[in-house]
Amino acid sequence: MENNIISGTTRICGIIGDPIEHTMSPVMHNAAFQKAGLGFVFVPFNVKPEELKQAIHGVRAFNIRGLSVTIPHKVAVIPFLDEVDSLAEKIGAVNTIVNEEKRLKGYNTDASGFLRALLKEGIQPEGKNVVILGAGGASRAIAFILADRGAELTIINRHLAPAQEMAGRIFSFFRKEVKALELNRENLKIALDGADIVVNTTSVGMSPNAGKSPVGADLLKPGLVVFDIIYNPMKTRLMAEAEKRGAKIISGVEMLVWQGVAAFELWTGKSAPVQVMRESAIRALSSK
Repeated sequence: MENNIISGTTRICGIIGDPIEHTMSPVMHNAAFQKAGLGFVFVPFNVKPEELKQAIHGVRAFNIRGLSVTIPHKVAVIPFLDEVDSLAEKIGAVNTIVNEEKRLKGYNTDASGFLRALLKEGIQPEGKNVVILGAGGASRAIAFILADRGAELTIINRHLAPAQEMAGRIFSFFRKEVKALELNRENLKIALDGADIVVNTTSVGMSPNAGKSPVGADLLKPGLVVFDIIYNPMKTRLMAEAEKRGAKIISGVEMLVWQGVAAFELWTGKSAPVQVMRESAIRALSSK
C-alpha cells in the first residue's frame, strides 16, 4: 500500500485483547503490509471480556479480514467461531482468526511460531527432553506442538493442578506420558539436570520486573537450549545468565515474529517479509 494510503479497497486486520496497549503487532504487521505492497492495515482493538461476543459479530459486519487474539480471549473466543483448525482444537486456544466470506476460522500460530523459531536455530524437538515452565495458554500451545514433534515433556508450574490438567490433555491426544511438577528448586534441579531444552512461558522476568529469573543461575549448564518467550526485555535475566553458563539462548522476539509470519500468510496468502517484521519489532522494543 503505497505511502500507507487508505482507500475504499483497504482490508482491515487487527488484534483484540485487554489490555492491548503493549502490543507489537500493529508495528510489525503494518511494516510487513507496506513492504509487500498490500492494501491492508492493522489496528488494535481493546475488547473487554463481556464485549467479546459483540466484537466477533463486528468482525463479520465490518468484513474484517483477520484478527490476532491475545489475553484474555484465546479460549473464550472459540464458541463464537464457525470452525477451528485441528491443532487449535487440540490445544484448546485460538490466537488467529481468518474471515472467509463471513465464515470465521480459528488457528493457533503460537504453536507454529514457536516451532519455526526452534527449527530456524537448527534444533529438532524429536527425542529431546524439554522442560516447560508455566501452564498458561502459550505453554499449552508449545507443549502440544512439541508433543506432536516427538519431544519428551516435563511441565513445571507454580500450582500443580494446571500442569496436571495439561499433561492429561496431551496424553489423551498423543498417548504420551508427560511429567507434571510443582515449581520449586528441588523439582527444577532434577528436571533441568536431564534437560536438553528449557522453555520459559511464565511472566517472571518480564518488564517492569526485568531483574527476576524463574531459574537459579547455578542450575543452568553448557549445551542447554534456553528459549524465553518473553520479548520485553529482549534479553531477560534468565537468558543473560544462561548465556554466561554456556547455554544456547533464543529470544521471545523470534516466537513473536514467527507467529506473526504465520498469521500474515493466513490472511494474505502471500509469503511474509520476515526480516522486515523482525526489524520493526526490534526497533519498537528498543525504543521502549
